[in-house]
Amino acid sequence: MTLTRFSVPPLQTVTRSLAAVAMGREAPDLVITGGRLLSTYTERIHPGREVWIKSGRIAAVKPAGTFQRAQGKRTRVYDARGGILAPGLVDPHIHIESSMMTACAYAEGALLNGTTTIFCDSHEIGNVCDAAGIEWMLRDARQAPLNIFLTVPSTVPATSPYFETAGGDLTPAKIGRLFDKWPEAVALGEKMDFVQVALGDKRSHAILAEAIRRGRPVCGHIYGREFVAAGAASGINDTHESIDRDIADDFLENGLWIFLRGGPPTTPWHSLPLAIKTVTELGANPKRVCVCTDDRDADDLFLFGLDWVVREAVKHGISTTGAWSMGSLHPATRYAKDGDIGGLAPARRADLVLLNDDLVPQNTWYGGELVVEDRQITPVLAKALSKRYRYPKAAYQTIKVAPNLTLTPALPAGPVTANVIRTALPGIILFHDKITLDPAAGSTWADLFVQHGLCFVTVVERHGKNGNVAHGLLKDFNLREGAVGSSVGHDAHNIILAGTNEADLQLALKTIKAMRGGVCVIRGGKVVAKVALPIAGLLSDKRATAVAKESTALKAAWTAAGCTLPYMGFNLIPLSVIPEVRITDRGLVTVPGMQILPLFEPR
Repeated sequence: MTLTRFSVPPLQTVTRSLAAVAMGREAPDLVITGGRLLSTYTERIHPGREVWIKSGRIAAVKPAGTFQRAQGKRTRVYDARGGILAPGLVDPHIHIESSMMTACAYAEGALLNGTTTIFCDSHEIGNVCDAAGIEWMLRDARQAPLNIFLTVPSTVPATSPYFETAGGDLTPAKIGRLFDKWPEAVALGEKMDFVQVALGDKRSHAILAEAIRRGRPVCGHIYGREFVAAGAASGINDTHESIDRDIADDFLENGLWIFLRGGPPTTPWHSLPLAIKTVTELGANPKRVCVCTDDRDADDLFLFGLDWVVREAVKHGISTTGAWSMGSLHPATRYAKDGDIGGLAPARRADLVLLNDDLVPQNTWYGGELVVEDRQITPVLAKALSKRYRYPKAAYQTIKVAPNLTLTPALPAGPVTANVIRTALPGIILFHDKITLDPAAGSTWADLFVQHGLCFVTVVERHGKNGNVAHGLLKDFNLREGAVGSSVGHDAHNIILAGTNEADLQLALKTIKAMRGGVCVIRGGKVVAKVALPIAGLLSDKRATAVAKESTALKAAWTAAGCTLPYMGFNLIPLSVIPEVRITDRGLVTVPGMQILPLFEPR
């Protein structure tokens, strides 16, 4: 059997059968009995309930023990043994590419964590492969054993070609065609160029118009309270960038849904503890508040899923039922899918999880099929995961780097002022420092680098368009030896490298080219860890567990090299829509001023 979103028939084709089961005229296919039911509609937990399922949908919720075996000898009965039955989680904002795996592989980690529906923004593969890459991802998603909807990438490239070189260019016309061709394209993805939106850029607003005229929701990406009203006035009606209590409150008061982003505490993606205070301290009603994961690498997907984010919401003051609703019914309602997902009631898809009292998923049913039991995947899911979508040959040919590149800048002989990128945890915002450097005063460049905590940072254009190389200096990254590199430099997804010397930077680049994309750590002139990402330089074609194992080893080597930013934070260094300064293949770029700076200025 297939196990996809399309395995469950559309509601309009099964209403008579569901009504017959609810009235006792037909037997259900499956009864899950003996559980406590978490109602996201009333935010109560009801003891002693059972769920009757027919054709992958819920026909009725009854008191436990209502179903009698004589009513249907072929009906399967599952004893929940007092556990909590809850709707599958709905993640309103994720990037599959951040997991470094395909959609078919991503499903494994999601279902183990009780997530049965995701809304993904595939702007990463769009930046590399244009609309064709997004359509490959959609075909991948259709084959995956997971409900996957697309928020159509809205900002490819993220800024003007004057500031970065991307492989894709999603024009308003291309975005409109994606909406019209693919029914799973349900919203416009995060509008990252929030400064251009606020300033009335024609292209930005033409893209917004493609969604608005079709009645689609518009997802936002806004940094800075001064941009909130202009974003809302432009039609943006949600954001996942609520980095603290006050801007979260501004978003709600300006009519936006907010997605509170929970991430591993060591990464830049854990803004939930501060942002949730708009509810717990300022008294905002949480009816338009959701939780999301945004970005997860392979092993963090298993360890810090959306279920973990829900538990973080509970930890920070939200009730158990309220937090689970933020992770299920609220996101479903935001995308007008609450008639199908987000709650346990008749007509809804039979996407359920069985929780223990700590809200840790034990079992997951997807369309009425048991795919996870006792925190292990079942044979039916294993079979589905073995039939992953195969990306076309062109997806494996996206690393097109010019030959004979120099990866470190020419260092001045006299005194200069250097425009430096300073890192600081949590790592999303990077700071623009000006440092006086004078090798003529008796210090060598090596001494100056140690004194100021500097290393080289280089961005290499990898789409075969112009062969650009941009050089910079990174402060407080703490890389003392060797180099690190990645082909996942957001958002144009050029190659970003950091290192202490030309030879190791060259080895990092050579390694990425040989892998057809990926991430690596170089120490002692050798490759000590790597993850190959041959699909668009973004994705592995292996199973989730294999990618997670490689990712774990990479992160251990990354930490051992001294890097203060985790590598997913490192990938954001070229993201030229977040303050204060970034480096793209065009050079150092200030944000939001959008000026290109020289690396060295004469004293």
